[in-house]
Amino acid sequence: MTDRLGDLLTEQVDDRYVGLDTASVAQLAAVMNDEDATVPGAVRAALSQIVPAIEGIADRLAAGGRLLYVGAGTAGRLGVLDASECPPTFSTPPDLVRAVIAGGTAALLAAQEGVEDDEAAGAAMIDDFGITAADAIVGISASGRTPYVLAAVRTARARGALTVGLSCNADTPLSAASDRAIEVLVGPEVVAGSTRLKAGTAQKLVLNMISTISMIRLGKTYGNLMVDLRVTNAKLRDRAVRIIRRVTGVPRSEAEAALDRADLDVKTAILLLDGPANGVDPRQRLAATGGRLRAALEANA
Repeated sequence: MTDRLGDLLTEQVDDRYVGLDTASVAQLAAVMNDEDATVPGAVRAALSQIVPAIEGIADRLAAGGRLLYVGAGTAGRLGVLDASECPPTFSTPPDLVRAVIAGGTAALLAAQEGVEDDEAAGAAMIDDFGITAADAIVGISASGRTPYVLAAVRTARARGALTVGLSCNADTPLSAASDRAIEVLVGPEVVAGSTRLKAGTAQKLVLNMISTISMIRLGKTYGNLMVDLRVTNAKLRDRAVRIIRRVTGVPRSEAEAALDRADLDVKTAILLLDGPANGVDPRQRLAATGGRLRAALEANA
């Protein structure tokens, strides 16, 4: 483990690109595309670390805990992006998956100098959120040494929370501070040190896995269908109707009517069309199966 920034893999200068500023737009686009194509392989190489981390997170959520992403700069913004998509995609309560970026809301739109170095703020944030042993925390830092993130993860771990450290370097302080380390080694960036590039892409891919797989494990999908989506506009209503039709096989008019009767809840609409189940209300059927549509349908088979 090294504390010297210049020794980190993500800070190295790739000698293949020392003439980058003399290249044409076509050459630059090809170079970046070639480098980006290596990221999924780096993520795959880290699956043995990713899988147990997600299993632990899903278990905490299933038991009533929360998931909190913590990051600074690009890493923090990626956490906010992933967390913000959970309510509309999976109808999660607003506090189930949350994200904090060093510097607060202002840091989403513009860099806030120095906030990533504020260890006291990182530790205090964990207290502010009331993190307990029931919860899971994912610290996100390309370097694996961001002080704000490290302080947050260490404080959360001291509270008994499951802690996961997501970085793009090996043997980082963040990995050492976490219960579960995820190290996606994407190598030097095309523009040396610009970790919003490959490192940012890798972090986004891993966060996609964490949230999506956790939600699947919680019964938020039926097969690969988003049966827990929140119907808030015309596009999502159309998607909801298509999902209902695919599961039940009914005409569009019946699917639309069932969706309205179900107050725009897709799972409830599907169970309404599934037929009576000894007079049990569809919402009770769902509650009895922990919200898992497949189990509710099979119980009525």
